Amino acid sequence: MAAIAHPKTNFAAIPEVPEGVFTAPLKRPAHVGEDWLEPRQRDYSSDDDAIWNDLFERQMEILPGRACEAFFAGLQKLHLDRAGVPDFTRLSEQLGALTGWSVVPVPMLIPDHVFFWHLANRRFPAGNFIRSRENFDYIQEPDVFHDVFGHVPLLADPVFADYMHEYGKAGWKAMRYNRLKALGALYWYTVEFGLIQEGDGLRIYGAGILSGPREAIFALEGQSPNRIMLNVDRVMRTDYVIDDLQPTYFVIESFDDLYHQTVDRDFDRLYRSLNPGFTYANSAVIDVDDVLHRGTQEYHLRGGRGSNAEPV
Repeated sequence: MAAIAHPKTNFAAIPEVPEGVFTAPLKRPAHVGEDWLEPRQRDYSSDDDAIWNDLFERQMEILPGRACEAFFAGLQKLHLDRAGVPDFTRLSEQLGALTGWSVVPVPMLIPDHVFFWHLANRRFPAGNFIRSRENFDYIQEPDVFHDVFGHVPLLADPVFADYMHEYGKAGWKAMRYNRLKALGALYWYTVEFGLIQEGDGLRIYGAGILSGPREAIFALEGQSPNRIMLNVDRVMRTDYVIDDLQPTYFVIESFDDLYHQTVDRDFDRLYRSLNPGFTYANSAVIDVDDVLHRGTQEYHLRGGRGSNAEPV
């Protein structure tokens, strides 16, 4: 059985980025080391806690009947319904007992190779800040609400937790082949914006959808986006939208399906066949797709977020 990660890779140390591999030029703040970890989680004010509580309440009005079962199970197991920004130490103790994961504070987006290293060691980096009231509806850089509310409940699920662990280990191989964009597309269309088939229909498991009110409705009920069954090779050739609702969502049958579609794939072979850039537009439907819904793309044709188009 082929694995995503090279079996001889040592995940104890932060990997070196191979020469010629492009990564985002992020400037490391002076107060953090090469691991980009904050010395501790910050002390959140009562105003910060109130923002968390209001964000939590808004999402919990929208997500019942839309979010996947594992998300609600994780919320319950981790007691994330307590008021205020969750304490990372307590979360880490609970996650550690369930799946061996912990939550660690970082100041901002961190470099790909450092992010992979933390995931490979079952640490989830979470933003050590929360959005303001002015950015209540949308924030481009992920904050503690997106990271903890959106991502952490799924880490209480053993299969999904193992998928995230394997994804972190996969980063080394992607860097060796200079295919970080392709691996990033896989993360985007699964961990951030994935849908899953459950007994009552499609449900959300992607953190980018779970933490945003408009997309939670648009992803499942909108007529604009495509909904296509996940094919790892196809997804890793597909461009994606960072700052707007997605033109296409990919659907998995189960977390077991997601795990085996990736961990059982020969990624050496796949990376050798990939072009440096993306092959497919984010709105494309191609002949190999198992299409559940072919979208109208009306929202994006009308100009998307920048034109104040309705997310239909």
